[in-house]
Amino acid sequence: MPVPARRLPSWAWVSGLTAGAVAAVAVLAVQAGQGTRPTATATVPSPSAFPSARPTAERPPAPPAVPDDSGTGRRIVYSLAERRVWLVDVNDSPRRTFTVWPGTVDPDPGSYTVGTRTDATTGSDGVPVEHVVFFALKSGVNFAFSAAVDGSSPPPAEPGARTGGIRMKSADGSALWTFGSAGTTVTVVD
Repeated sequence: MPVPARRLPSWAWVSGLTAGAVAAVAVLAVQAGQGTRPTATATVPSPSAFPSARPTAERPPAPPAVPDDSGTGRRIVYSLAERRVWLVDVNDSPRRTFTVWPGTVDPDPGSYTVGTRTDATTGSDGVPVEHVVFFALKSGVNFAFSAAVDGSSPPPAEPGARTGGIRMKSADGSALWTFGSAGTTVTVVD
């Protein structure tokens, strides 16, 4: 009589295949450990390899020079075209320069003297201002340097408004206030 074939249970097959796979991985790992190993080398490309990636030590541009036709000695210089002020010391060296927001009316080019100074008031545009340094009057318009108390630039002037306030940032207003005592020369250039 024939003997029926015995079948192996499925767990035996799975166990056998798993053991074989683990053994194969172990053999490959040992072989890999005995082989040559790749080494990393650090190469630094020359700066000429990437000309656009070169680090640069760019310096900020030099501030504009004090206008030649602005006189000599200690003075405040205001350029109408550049909308810029310079605080110039007795040795003709600029101590500070900054841009400003002019009013709707410009003073005539020439030499003036700081007269009245007001610590704080309201500008003709209704904005509270500080460090007001008056230096000229033309056709009923007072010209003065000042800074808005809140540090903002002046709002656009209403059509037809005649304002002579020359506004600046708060820090610049403080510097001009300290520098521009009564009697200080103010030179206005084109």
